[in-house]
Amino acid sequence: MLNTLDANAVLEVLRPVQDPELRKSLVELNMIRNVTVAEGEVRFTLVLTTPACPLRQFIVEDCERAVKTLPGVQAVVVDVTAETPQQKALPDRTGIDGVKNIIAISSGKGGVGKSTVTVNVAVALAQAGAKVGLLDADIYGPNTPTMLGLTEAAVKVQPGPQGEILEPVFNYGVKLVSMGFLIDPDQPVIWRGPMLNGIIRQFLYQVQWGELDYLLVDMPPGTGDAQLTLAQAVPMAGAVIVTTPQTVALQDARRGLRMFQQLQVPVLGIVENMSYFIPPDLPDRQYDIFGSGGGEKTAKELELPLLGRVPLEIPLRQGGDRGIPIVVEYPDSASAGALRAIAQQIAARVSVAALS
Repeated sequence: MLNTLDANAVLEVLRPVQDPELRKSLVELNMIRNVTVAEGEVRFTLVLTTPACPLRQFIVEDCERAVKTLPGVQAVVVDVTAETPQQKALPDRTGIDGVKNIIAISSGKGGVGKSTVTVNVAVALAQAGAKVGLLDADIYGPNTPTMLGLTEAAVKVQPGPQGEILEPVFNYGVKLVSMGFLIDPDQPVIWRGPMLNGIIRQFLYQVQWGELDYLLVDMPPGTGDAQLTLAQAVPMAGAVIVTTPQTVALQDARRGLRMFQQLQVPVLGIVENMSYFIPPDLPDRQYDIFGSGGGEKTAKELELPLLGRVPLEIPLRQGGDRGIPIVVEYPDSASAGALRAIAQQIAARVSVAALS
């Protein structure tokens, strides 16, 4: 029995407490640091593996309960911070200096709200305290500047040791690079594969991204050159597939998912967007405009997690058009809550993969 209330006693009583996703001791993972004991008050730092940890409060409460079993404890103060782990390196792919995790957000077909999901997940991660970048790889249809309220922004170009370096623009805590900053609004991008390959590599390696926990890549729909270029260029923490419950969208989503698996990119899970419509005058009603249950069924068949279901709400569309993400403008809405939960799930799975 531990009769002396000191730092060692605190660490010993915390040793059985596990990270619920890694299933390892918090003490052994070095997630408990800076333990101090003074006049019955125990204080320590809990270092999570992501600022967007979905189980943050659960872990804090587990720690508090464990420490309060020690005799003489009058108060427990837990300072919570995070250190995002870096994805595993691959010998045949070149990472980006300062960028810990690269995540592709993709879809099998257009029109399923992939860019809306990407933008809101990026902002949600930034709101949680992560350092976030967004690479708009949808070269033919660059919409993320509009959705982030950056249509009037201009990227700065600086000379670098190996060519010009782009400075990303910034809003809502997210750094952004997009083809939309380099062309006129009505100008079509009529490029073949090699040119597409070149601009994506420039966006990866010739941008001053700085230190990032997560770089989200908004992919064009389909299974084309952009996906192949990204998968072959950089080590990726994983890919997220966005679909609607509609059968034709799910069929294309499965093809896109299989493509990433064939390229040996881990698939983190499926996001079902436009799961149901919530009318503004009847917020308690739900209408399954595009069907129901398709995302869950597909996830089970493919043995992948369903990361979340995002309802269709009018403010979600309006925010995208006006450049104010719904997680910013209406944080208490059903859509914003679903998107924040999806961001947490993505961050958690990336951390587990990096530390496993």
